[in-house]
Amino acid sequence: MTRFIIRLLDIIFSIMGLLIGLPILCVLLIIGWFDTGSPIFRQQRVGRYQKPFTLVKFRTMKKDTAHVASHLASASSITPFGRFIRRTKLDELPQLWNVLKGEMSIVGPRPCLLNQHELIDERHARGVFDIRPGITGLAQLNNIDMSTPALLAKTDAEMIKKLTILDYLHYLFQTVIGKGTGDRVQ
Repeated sequence: MTRFIIRLLDIIFSIMGLLIGLPILCVLLIIGWFDTGSPIFRQQRVGRYQKPFTLVKFRTMKKDTAHVASHLASASSITPFGRFIRRTKLDELPQLWNVLKGEMSIVGPRPCLLNQHELIDERHARGVFDIRPGITGLAQLNNIDMSTPALLAKTDAEMIKKLTILDYLHYLFQTVIGKGTGDRVQ
């Protein structure tokens, strides 16, 4: 029953976020076009049951940046506008489309890249892939990123095991007010 209600909340909040955020999305799209010439970033990620899906977000790095985990990317690859939208977490807004499509949840473990084998193995061993990946979650709010795969998978598993509707709402609220730093860049 909890999973059903969480999915229902995902649908409601993603529709509301996309509709209310439409003017912001349009402005960010235009500024992003001038910043990089390609404001939307698409990347294959590992989803529920380890099924790949295409994650959508605003581009924060130069177009020619290698497709690696954020903690392996150079800070010099981030554009000035990209730095702003990362800090404000506005780069994540397009992922509401992934949530609406059912590929992601608002709250869940951050989806990893297909080549992050150590993290995939750690998450598989702990059953983390049994739920949809999320935009935010316990690890992100505690500044745990993909540079520590075992700790991240352990934290994700703890969150999943105890996740209630109140936790979901708490993690969402904490993210909206700016807690957590997101993915670290060197």
